Amino acid sequence: MREYITVEKTVRTGITFGSCLAMVISYTNWHSIFWAIIHGLLSWIYVIYFIVVH
Repeated sequence: MREYITVEKTVRTGITFGSCLAMVISYTNWHSIFWAIIHGLLSWIYVIYFIVVH
């Protein structure tokens, strides 16, 4: 039952700020929706990587 509540909260809140930021940065750099989705799933990991590398 606890897992159901966690999934329900995640679905209700939608996309997080980190995911949105990662997708925008990725699309701006690579111009690819595929990579934007992948980087959106990685969210803050990609954002931190981008900051360190660039």
